Amino acid sequence: MNRKRLLIGITLCIMIALISSAAFAASPPSGEPSPILLASGLAGGAGSTIGPDGALYVTETAAGRVARLDPHSGEITVFASGLPASIIGLGGAMDVAFIGDTAYVLVTLVGPDIGGSDVVGVYRVDGPDSFTVIADIGEFSIQNPPDMPVDVPSGVQYALEPYQGGFLVTDGHHNRVLRVALDGAISERMAFGNTVPTGLALWGNKVFMAEAGPVPHLPEDGKIMMFGPYSSSAKEIASGARLLVDVEFGPGRALYALSQGDFPPDGPPGAPALPNTGALVMVNKSKTFSVIAGGLNQPTSLEFIRNSAYVVTLNGEVWKIDNVWGLPHSVSH
Repeated sequence: MNRKRLLIGITLCIMIALISSAAFAASPPSGEPSPILLASGLAGGAGSTIGPDGALYVTETAAGRVARLDPHSGEITVFASGLPASIIGLGGAMDVAFIGDTAYVLVTLVGPDIGGSDVVGVYRVDGPDSFTVIADIGEFSIQNPPDMPVDVPSGVQYALEPYQGGFLVTDGHHNRVLRVALDGAISERMAFGNTVPTGLALWGNKVFMAEAGPVPHLPEDGKIMMFGPYSSSAKEIASGARLLVDVEFGPGRALYALSQGDFPPDGPPGAPALPNTGALVMVNKSKTFSVIAGGLNQPTSLEFIRNSAYVVTLNGEVWKIDNVWGLPHSVSH
């Protein structure tokens, strides 16, 4: 496919999705437990993490910022600004993670191969508006392409997870997980077929990874996979939810995932799910999923604080889902 045509298609779909999202913002998602709107007004929600202070940190792709969100009051303050913002309606500051008290931000789709001028990679937050690029993932990806045709040589990185003194990074376009050290060294940890790896979670030294699956993101292609520090391949943990974008451990050692929802008919790669079709799901012992809360509007990221789930959405909202403690079917690790 022509790369420019692909990127234009992605941009239009994201713009349409953001307009559609605004129309649905006032409608609370359905399902039990009932989600509550905690905060809104973020400039494009993407990745998130719980910081060392117990607050929720969220990347704002359209503004090149990281927001700090009080998990009780929903008050939003700017933690860091001045990062590369999205230039095609997708990408920019994509995810955030902490090692100790230091924050790191994953930035994607801002390089010269798509008309940008910034570094695709991991940025260390040195101050409220100052950063240091510690790893140039875009250049590594261009010099070390995957064993499959790609439209964006620098890749489309999605999630950043601290691991063994560095990071693991998923690339949903190049279909692989990268290992990134704090000194900037980058290597390919594991490669996959066209499975579209997205969110990451850890249990000890085991890595749990969500897969959205290829277009049209059929339910059977939405999977949670697991691999260990010495694994050469990943093991399937569960399948059966559309367009999985994140995975997290929650109360009771249960494993949860975030389904973005129904993919639009004839949608191009990179397009989000249809509005209000997403769901918070939980892994059953039968390796299937149970819906905990449905009707979520294009969710992108999931975190837990005690027995409450926090869901970030594409249009810049954060929904809080209380009382998920004690739900059945904890997955064995």
